[in-house]
Amino acid sequence: MAKSRALITDTERERLTGEADVEDQKRYVAVSRVRRRIQNELPEDVALLAKHRPDLLEELRDVVCDDE
Repeated sequence: MAKSRALITDTERERLTGEADVEDQKRYVAVSRVRRRIQNELPEDVALLAKHRPDLLEELRDVVCDDE
């Protein structure tokens, strides 16, 4: 099975970390896409989990709200 990503694609990871040698515009686009997922798509996913799979929502909270 292919590995999938939660919020950030492999390409976006490279651009956000500076590993990719690309112009600033492509880094800006990567930031914008991730921000859009956080602000628009993630809340919908959280609502779905709250309603249908609270156990998975709790796992998500454990990861996101970890004190580290």
